[in-house]
Amino acid sequence: MDIAVIGATGVVGRQCLELLDSGALPGLGRVVPVASAGSAGRDLAAEYGLSLKVDEVVALDDLDPSGLDLAIFSAGAPISRELGPVVAAAGALVVDNSSAFRMDDDVPLVVPQVNPQTMATRPARGIVSVPNCSTIQLVRALHPLRALGELERMVVATYQAASGGGLRGLDELATTSRAILDGAPPDNTLGGRFGQPLAFSLVPEIGLRDDNGMSHEEHKLRREPRKILGLPELRVAATAVRVPVVNGHSEAVHVTFDRPVDAREALDVLRAAPGLRVYGADEGYPMPRQVCASPESSALVHVGRVRVDPDDPCSLLLWVVADNLVVGAALTAVEIARLAAEASWV
Repeated sequence: MDIAVIGATGVVGRQCLELLDSGALPGLGRVVPVASAGSAGRDLAAEYGLSLKVDEVVALDDLDPSGLDLAIFSAGAPISRELGPVVAAAGALVVDNSSAFRMDDDVPLVVPQVNPQTMATRPARGIVSVPNCSTIQLVRALHPLRALGELERMVVATYQAASGGGLRGLDELATTSRAILDGAPPDNTLGGRFGQPLAFSLVPEIGLRDDNGMSHEEHKLRREPRKILGLPELRVAATAVRVPVVNGHSEAVHVTFDRPVDAREALDVLRAAPGLRVYGADEGYPMPRQVCASPESSALVHVGRVRVDPDDPCSLLLWVVADNLVVGAALTAVEIARLAAEASWV
């Protein structure tokens, strides 16, 4: 199986290559990293310490999609919209990490642990979408809880790390944090990547706002879970906040069911779900730094602080943390690719 990784020099692209290096996708042939023209010719295997044989970086404009079986896109929506259909038309399955196609009716939006049935047949367009990083960890925590009753309403606040803004976001957080620690006035520190300075602060807006004050990220958190869970009428209220954390997104979730729920039963069904680490009341709670501390931990969704709303016996509160670069992007894309390979799509 010959595969291209589009956006290979970015934070998610690197994670994809490292997962491929670990054997997460068997049967690999050529691995073609693709990036901007300025990165052409780089030896990413040497740079990233990979044992996997990887071609030198190919510039986007020079990519020949003929012969590719699979392409994982992690280079942003504009590039996906332009190049994704071209690569798919050449015969490769496109697994896209951007928002370009997520809400298209003829493109499956897939979280393998939640809706693998959407991979029953290869989509005619040859494109499969990976959900937003915050959506993935959210629906993976919500899906097992459907055993307790029908989901009626969800209120979620996200606390999203700087790595969600890519290498530029990480560099900006490091540079501005260092400047403030060295004595620069915080209000003199510009925040280009996040709209406002992020170091030692919070930015309660991710993406452009519409006329109603809802940000682009908040719309994703409303729309994507409905499609993935097959609940078009699910009421969702979201507030997306960027926080000065290097990596690892956190979410405070309040979910209401059509019947009273029990916290112990909720813990039981969560513990039975694959890929979750669940923290009981005497086991502490997940935090981004510990969640992202090892490959094993980064591959899981962590759920803690599970409790019943004291004012509403039909509602649960929970705290969900995951590595946004691994679970929230690269690992889910590779797992989708593995499902496609198992179905003989590629």
